[in-house]
This record gives sequence, C-alpha cells and structure tokens, in this order.
Amino acid sequence: MVEQSMGLDPFQRAAFAFCNRRRDRIKLLIYDRSGFWMLLKRLEADRFHWSRSQEAVLTLTTEELHWLLDGINIAAVRRHPVRQYHSVG
Repeated sequence: MVEQSMGLDPFQRAAFAFCNRRRDRIKLLIYDRSGFWMLLKRLEADRFHWSRSQEAVLTLTTEELHWLLDGINIAAVRRHPVRQYHSVG
C-alpha cells in the first residue's frame, strides 16, 4: 500500500500511519533494516482525531505523531510563529 498507492519507499526511515474508518484503530508500519514492524493501537471508547484533509499523504513530526496517538487534535493546535531576529540588543 505504501509503495503502490502512496508512491513512497517503505524502506525509508519513516513511520507510516494508517487509520480505520471508525478511527478507533491506528496501525504504524516501520522498517528497521532487518524487517518490518507493524504496531496497532486500538481505543476502547474514544476516537483518534484523524485529519480530513484532501491530501492522501501527510507528513508529521515525531511530536505530532505522539499527539495523534495521545488523542490530541493536530488540526486545532496552533504554534507561535517562527521569528528571525537580526540582533539581540
């Protein structure tokens, strides 16, 4: 699925996340040079806040992946803008 549908290399250093329709399960696919890991997290009562973006592939930081697995709605999180300063004093 990673290679054929998403057009990505499943052997790269990345974790690929997949969610079911009910959004109560997430599977992570990870390659570690000797084979693939498939991790499953299932929620008993809650749902994951999965993005409803039109994009088929989203890139998340490690921190955002942890937020997703912890139940935080990533789309609702707003960070401070990055500032570039020319001098300190």
